[in-house]
Amino acid sequence: MTAHLTETHREVQALARDFARTRVAPHADQWNNDHAIPREVLREMAELGFLAVAVPEEYGGAGLDATSLALIVEEVARADAGASVTIAAQNGLVCSPILRAGSDAQKEAWLPPLAGGEAFGAYALTEPDVGSDTANLRTAATADGDGWRLSGSKMWITNGGFADVFVVFARTGGPGARGVSAFLTRRGEGFTVGREIPKMGLHSSSTVELTFDGLAVPADGLLGAEGEGLRLALATLDGGRITVAAQACGIAGHALDVAVQYARERTAFGGPIARFQGVQFPIADLAAKLDAARLLTLHAAALRDAGEPHGAAGAKAKLFASAVAVEAADVAVQTLGGYGYSAEFPAERLYRDAKITELYEGTSQIQRLVIARDLWGADAR
Repeated sequence: MTAHLTETHREVQALARDFARTRVAPHADQWNNDHAIPREVLREMAELGFLAVAVPEEYGGAGLDATSLALIVEEVARADAGASVTIAAQNGLVCSPILRAGSDAQKEAWLPPLAGGEAFGAYALTEPDVGSDTANLRTAATADGDGWRLSGSKMWITNGGFADVFVVFARTGGPGARGVSAFLTRRGEGFTVGREIPKMGLHSSSTVELTFDGLAVPADGLLGAEGEGLRLALATLDGGRITVAAQACGIAGHALDVAVQYARERTAFGGPIARFQGVQFPIADLAAKLDAARLLTLHAAALRDAGEPHGAAGAKAKLFASAVAVEAADVAVQTLGGYGYSAEFPAERLYRDAKITELYEGTSQIQRLVIARDLWGADAR
């Protein structure tokens, strides 16, 4: 469904599709089996502008928009969801807050290496005991001369195992949202990267725990105003949910392809199983839902590009698209029968990868809260 896309968007989509087909898909199974991060291919993506899609050209980015990012993430996710996670995090969770809240000096210092693939970034908000309740995070930033010292721990940090740049949210004041600030930092003394956390899916993506024990952050590491960190974190997630929705569409699109192809080629009772309505109807329903998910995702991206409020639209896109991804993976496994349950066929990997889209960057329950608050305002709190 591309009738409403601009010529530039179509070109971006075609470029991403070709790259995913030739450089990602052929290696996806091996990366997942080996739990390998495809850094070489990620750097190739940087050469195409995929790691800094909406970053202005003056900082080394592609100078495109949120719609372009959604199209790129979907195409890469269709080939390998794990690889698409790195793109989504680099763009939406690291470059985006720097663009939004960074000073000119911070943008000039931090964005070009991220755009060029010389550095990878991670977004450190979630903690072992603090997930959706972000206002109560415990990691602390204590004033130390002209700078700060970070102490605490973070959990489920995407890209954390190989990242060079970290956007860290820590408490600089009293309890509640107004006590949280954002910081830009690199690895250093007092910063420990934990082991890779074993996951159900996304085996080609890094997920770790981080520990801070007095990590020194200079004064110019404060990102945005002191006490405005949580506002920045939530604004960042508003955009990040659009890329997760795009990722979900990519997973669902691959699952649909797998189911259609298998039903066409698999013969039983004298012909292909695609002639049976019991096989046709779940796949047909899925095709309709996938189109709807894509339209919701592109609508949210278009609102963001227009500078209009897009929090609720992104929540709707993520809520719906993630459910479609899970359903699509289930339909693919069911269509393939025993082969769908085998790790030798792609349906099994899609089944494991799909579930996370209902969990990270806000669970489906959190998306419903965002939508409800948009409908009822303070009455929904």
